[in-house]
Amino acid sequence: MKDILDTEERKELPDNVFGLPGRREYPMPDASHVRAAEAYFRYCPKELKPELARNILRFAEKYGIEIKSPVILQFAKE
Repeated sequence: MKDILDTEERKELPDNVFGLPGRREYPMPDASHVRAAEAYFRYCPKELKPELARNILRFAEKYGIEIKSPVILQFAKE
């Protein structure tokens, strides 16, 4: 998968590959998109950060990525 998804590619993704599936935000169909979600985590609304953090960790494990961000790790515990 390429680094940037166009509108059609994004529409074709199933809800379960998004960090916030109800909003279809933070797509993570591959490792590079997990890293992008990690980088853009700070822009997520605070009330949605625990859900996004848990999903980032879930996808990171799937793709063999180690997440070291203390902020993401802390929100994942909530």
